[in-house]
Amino acid sequence: MSVENSMEKAAFAVRENAHAPYSNFKVGAAVRSVEGAIYAGCNVENISYPEGTCAEAGAIAAMVAAGETRISEVFVVADSKQPVSPCGGCRQKLAEFGAGDVVVTLANLNGVRVRMTLAELLPGAFSTNHMDLDHKDSD
Repeated sequence: MSVENSMEKAAFAVRENAHAPYSNFKVGAAVRSVEGAIYAGCNVENISYPEGTCAEAGAIAAMVAAGETRISEVFVVADSKQPVSPCGGCRQKLAEFGAGDVVVTLANLNGVRVRMTLAELLPGAFSTNHMDLDHKDSD
């Protein structure tokens, strides 16, 4: 099985485990680390809506929990007319762990696929390049 098919299989499978009793909008995501491991996550809603977790965030958390911090590929799937795009917060999270040339595949259940890079998904991403990390207070 190819890496993309493995990622697709992981994202589709984990999507079935999503906890979406309020929106009924289940999302599955898989990220492949630079080491080649695949980590999956699904959305987990909460009655206090802002407290829910997106699928992409869950996949990233699983990767970090396993001791890895670099993404080499992303796959996201949902039951939508058009392939679903990560929310703004998840775009930023993905950019934190992946380079601009990382391929992101967006999919729906009808077989439609859209491929783009993280840089295309989040142009002008905020990064450590925007911060003066060597800055010291001069009190």
